[in-house]
Amino acid sequence: MKHMFSDTPAFRRDPLACLVDKADAATEPLVPLNIGFRPVYLLADPEYIKPLLKTSEDLIDKGPMTAKFRAITGNNIIVLTGEERKRRHAVYHSTLARVVVERLTPVLASEVRRAIADVTRTGHFDARQFGASLALRLICIVAFGPGALSPAEEEQLIAALRQVENDLADEIFRSAPFLPWKRAERQRRRAAAKETMELIVRRVRERAPDAGMSRSLDELNLSDRDTASEILTLLLIGSDTTGSATAWLLHALATVPGLADRIAAESATVRDENGDLDYAKLSSASTALAATQEVLRLYPSAYWFARGTRQDMEFGGRRLRRGTSIMVSPWTLHHSARFWDAPEEFRLDRTYNTKAYLPFGTGPRVCVGAALAKLELEIIALEVASSLQLSLVGPVGAPLPAVHLTPPSMLMEGRDRTKLWAIQPELCRSALQPAAISETAEHSHSACPVHAREH
Repeated sequence: MKHMFSDTPAFRRDPLACLVDKADAATEPLVPLNIGFRPVYLLADPEYIKPLLKTSEDLIDKGPMTAKFRAITGNNIIVLTGEERKRRHAVYHSTLARVVVERLTPVLASEVRRAIADVTRTGHFDARQFGASLALRLICIVAFGPGALSPAEEEQLIAALRQVENDLADEIFRSAPFLPWKRAERQRRRAAAKETMELIVRRVRERAPDAGMSRSLDELNLSDRDTASEILTLLLIGSDTTGSATAWLLHALATVPGLADRIAAESATVRDENGDLDYAKLSSASTALAATQEVLRLYPSAYWFARGTRQDMEFGGRRLRRGTSIMVSPWTLHHSARFWDAPEEFRLDRTYNTKAYLPFGTGPRVCVGAALAKLELEIIALEVASSLQLSLVGPVGAPLPAVHLTPPSMLMEGRDRTKLWAIQPELCRSALQPAAISETAEHSHSACPVHAREH
């Protein structure tokens, strides 16, 4: 018998499987999710996503789940609506415009090569930690300019961001309240983490007051608290989503046959006379781009988002009460056989101009940093593939659904590809053959730990 908590055990046990099962069994656009006191529906039909996001904010806003995000992170572009959101969005858009991103390309690529050099010295590394650290360094370049963080500050920020994200995940998905002493303990931990982040942000801004996104935010004349909230949100979202995707990108380079060789060969064709990646040529790096898009399909960092009704209304063929949450799950859409041929396979021959592909959202609510994130991942693919030969050391678990889709620990060995090519020149010759980079598809079951057991 269905009741308001009947889906809660399955959802808490495995949110990804629960959402996929619900969507696969859907016979109408909105599927009830019985996971709490408030009514929640999963939107199973991608045709309704843009209409949902374009609906007036007087009718549908970012919903009660997002309010929990505000309680932890403060006022920022993620939680705001209306004219204030548009005002801040315009600053982000101008700061991350094409000309700015183009100028950042050599700086970001240099930072990626620094991270690769560290791996080359040690030989073994955890791709999850590598991705988290590198993504934080890259987003700090965007926020503050190059060389902003010290190694100690980097470690402190990663730990604090992880604490905030874990608390946020528990807050958002919790249906029952904490016991008073548990809530007090969590609030102390959260306050300590936020204090650490704010201290580091303040210190870095003092060292580099005229660089990066932080300077652009000054145009908004925000309070110190709101400015800190915007920067912390930028670091949280920018580092976590790109860091997660980086780990899975490295996993694909290590496990998909021939992929790393093809991208390594491609890397040589998109560099300038100094050996640096040339932004103007990156559009021809079709294999690196396809690999990035496929990683984002299989492992969308933002695997869900939600909207909430502000009044009783009709949507998706249902009469919805005020306060109803409508959940959209890119993970569910990306893994559905209704929209993708063999959705569990890693393939390079897919097209992504479909309403069922939305790793960064869609329509008026598409992520303002989407172009930057894709550029970062393409740079990482090209630089890592041309420098390292990766292999997994041990099994890899399934992704962990928190606020974002978090990769499990991925122990890898990274060997210097240039030295291997010097020892075995036939590897270099075979990788550089034109046929090696013109094949239309690469099919692999091994790239997806979630479905590996099915094969």
